Amino acid sequence: MRTGEKSQKTVTFERNLTNEVPFTEQNHTRKMEPRIAVIIVAGGSGTRMGSSIPKQFLPLAGRPVLVRTVERFRAALPEAMIIVVLPETEMERWQVLTQKYHLSNCYTCVGGLSRFHSVRNALNLLREGIPQTATTDREAAGALAQDDLVAIHDGVRPLVSEELILRTIATANQQGTAVPVIEPVDSFRLLTDNQSQPFDRTRLRAVQTPQVFRYGMLASAYERPFDPAFTDDASVVEHAGYPVILCSGERNNLKLTTPSDLMIAEALIRQC
Repeated sequence: MRTGEKSQKTVTFERNLTNEVPFTEQNHTRKMEPRIAVIIVAGGSGTRMGSSIPKQFLPLAGRPVLVRTVERFRAALPEAMIIVVLPETEMERWQVLTQKYHLSNCYTCVGGLSRFHSVRNALNLLREGIPQTATTDREAAGALAQDDLVAIHDGVRPLVSEELILRTIATANQQGTAVPVIEPVDSFRLLTDNQSQPFDRTRLRAVQTPQVFRYGMLASAYERPFDPAFTDDASVVEHAGYPVILCSGERNNLKLTTPSDLMIAEALIRQC
C-alpha cells in the first residue's frame, strides 16, 4: 500500500479473534493526547543478505535502510521521542549517518543479546527520562506516564506508511495495545509426526510492526525474565496477562531479510 492510500479493510480483533472492534476514521484522526516514544530495533546483521554490511545500513534507492525507517516515523510523529537500538560496534556508523541526513533529536541505545534485551535496554532509558524533542512546546519530558504510548518497530521495515503508523497509535490509544497483521495468501500444512495435514489459513495472521502499547503495561511486562517463547513484543505483553489487540497491517510493510526483499522494496519505492 502506498503512503496516503486508504486501507480496504481495517478491523481490530480481541486476542482470540472474537469481539471485533471496527476501526473508524474518527478514531484515526482524533487528537493524540498521550506522549509517544518510538523504539526502533536495528540489531541485525547482513548474514542472510550475503553482505558484510549490516542489513539496516544497506542502500535502498539511494538512502540507507535505517535512515528511511527513521524518516518515516519522524514524518508521521514529529513530536515523538525516537530511540534507535544498535550494536555498540555500529554506533559510530550511525552517528555519521545522522549528521549526513540531518536526523536530529534521535537518541541511541546499545542493544542486548536478543531483541527482548534490546527493547528492555531502551525501556530502561525511557524510565530514566530523556528530553522530549525540540518540536514540542514542552521543554522536557521526564519518565513516561502509565498511559503514554510506546511503538516498537523493526529497523529493517523501511516501507511502513504514515497511515499504518497512525492506525496503530490510534488503536493503542483506544484499546491499550495494537499489533498490525495481514492475512496469509499461501496454503499451509501442519506437521504431525511423520505426516502433515492441511491447516485452515483463515485462522492465521502474519504479524508486523510497529507494535504499540501503553507504557505502563509494556514496562511491567518487560520486568519479567527472558523466555525463549517470546517471539515479539506482543508475546511478552500477552505472557504478562494483558490482551493483545490486532489491527490491519500492510503487505508493502516488508521486513528486509534477503536480497530479493531488497529488490522488491526498491521497486516499490520507485513506483511511488
